[in-house]
Amino acid sequence: MKNAIVLVSGGLDSTTVAAIAKSEGFEVYALSFDYGQRHKIELDAARRVVAAQGIKHHAVTAIDLRQFGGSALTSDIAVPKDRDLAQAHDIPVTYVPARNTIFLSFALAYAEVVGSQDIFIGVNALDYSGYPDCRPEFTAAFETLANLATRAGIEGKQRLKIHAPLMEMDKAAIIRRGTALGVDYAETLSCYDPAPPNIACGTCDSCQLRAKGFAEAGIKDPTVYRKA
Repeated sequence: MKNAIVLVSGGLDSTTVAAIAKSEGFEVYALSFDYGQRHKIELDAARRVVAAQGIKHHAVTAIDLRQFGGSALTSDIAVPKDRDLAQAHDIPVTYVPARNTIFLSFALAYAEVVGSQDIFIGVNALDYSGYPDCRPEFTAAFETLANLATRAGIEGKQRLKIHAPLMEMDKAAIIRRGTALGVDYAETLSCYDPAPPNIACGTCDSCQLRAKGFAEAGIKDPTVYRKA
């Protein structure tokens, strides 16, 4: 069985990706981040997801991105609510500068340590909030970098691959795929501005995309929302 590093935030997409990696026969090494995020309770969801999927390895790494701020998720900037996502073409303030670059760099280091050639990430270029580090150009560029930046790559011991299996899927297709793999989405949390213990706001971009995905998939949304 080959090892794979899977970035697991506790959200819908990364949970689906973990299930996909398992279904493809990988031994999953889950990696989550406490990066000073407003919605830190997503880490509780990540732990639930890891337990529910029977994943034996789960590292939670602390990085304090609040020192830099620059995002509604890592500073006191308000999280946008009730945006019309069909008309939104700007990069929203919930974008965390270089977040996926930072996360993948840690995943790359972890992969070298456990002898993995495979990193899975739940980025998506269709139903997403306009983040620049969720595009296929980004994952392709990082894969090139990864194979130039590691001892294992230079010595020819491994050819690292970045897997982004959700890249061309909309939320409804992602939910259908995860449901077919037995994912319990009640364990997950997508909200940018949740209330304990696991209550989503219902109006941030992420909540809107999630609710829309369940509706289009024709599957009951198990999320508890403050505002439907």
